[in-house]
Amino acid sequence: EIILESEASSEDIHDDDNNDNTPKNEGTILMDATCTPADITYPQDLNLLNSAREKLEGYIDCLHDSCNGKKPRTYRKTARKEFLNVSKCRKKSGKKLRKAIRKQLNYIIRDIRYIEEYLSHGKDLNQSQSKEYEVILQLYEQQRYMFDNRKHTVNDRIVSIAQPHVRPIVRGKTKSPTEFGAKVEISVVDGYVRMERLSWDAYNESESLIPIVENYKERNGVYPERILADKIYRNRNNLSYCKEHGISITGPALGRPKKNKDKFEKKQEYIDTCERNEVEGKFGTSKTKYGLNRIFAKLKETAQSVINMAFFVMNLDKKLRVILRQILSGIFWYKII
Repeated sequence: EIILESEASSEDIHDDDNNDNTPKNEGTILMDATCTPADITYPQDLNLLNSAREKLEGYIDCLHDSCNGKKPRTYRKTARKEFLNVSKCRKKSGKKLRKAIRKQLNYIIRDIRYIEEYLSHGKDLNQSQSKEYEVILQLYEQQRYMFDNRKHTVNDRIVSIAQPHVRPIVRGKTKSPTEFGAKVEISVVDGYVRMERLSWDAYNESESLIPIVENYKERNGVYPERILADKIYRNRNNLSYCKEHGISITGPALGRPKKNKDKFEKKQEYIDTCERNEVEGKFGTSKTKYGLNRIFAKLKETAQSVINMAFFVMNLDKKLRVILRQILSGIFWYKII
């Protein structure tokens, strides 16, 4: 934040010819969004249910007191065997997979009833177990709903018991169409990165354009001259906003594309694309050099701190390179003189 503020200009530019007090637009904003994947295995319904069942069986072992009689039956060996029989198959038919999920759901609800009975008799789980137990209850409700209604989607879907805040983010890329982690939206001004939004839920990036521009105006005192962004940002609301404030936003016009484009339009599109590649490069650098390709932090707050620190260190490196370049150029000209 300190680095970015030091680079921002606080002077307003006025039009002397027309004696207009409205400052001219200045600067260029590059904006885009990406997903920072969490360190979890690829979620599958059967695997999640099996993991939940094993955790519930562990809770029963902790809550049961040998003085109170025989431990209730959990059929853990049978359930484990049925899970392995399906999970080891290379090709799982829908009918076979659905049957396995139904069995795991039945084992889970049986264990939940046992645990509720223990809790009603004064037994308690520790704090971490209680939080995990609430997640398992929510997971069971989601999986039961999808099973009964033959659906594969549900709101706020849990994909990891250890990290219940992680949500699936649809990216639409060939290599990984769906990623699991935080969705991060950044803006790049003069080579420095500012994280504008971090969300664990999927959202439309076009909603963030106006807040990003207003934040730029608040920091610099003027609106940007240009915005370089993806097509998804070019909706009617954003286009009318940019037109109202005299901001140029790159990309094709809404509606049917032109059949024949003149050389100037093609050249301008090429230049804008080359300039917009900088924000893609920032994402690549942050993932290959600063560890955002996989977030190993387990807690939600810790993961957010890791992401923020990665962009902070990236800006710090940028500032240090600028200072070093100025020092070396000063030494070079001093030797010449």
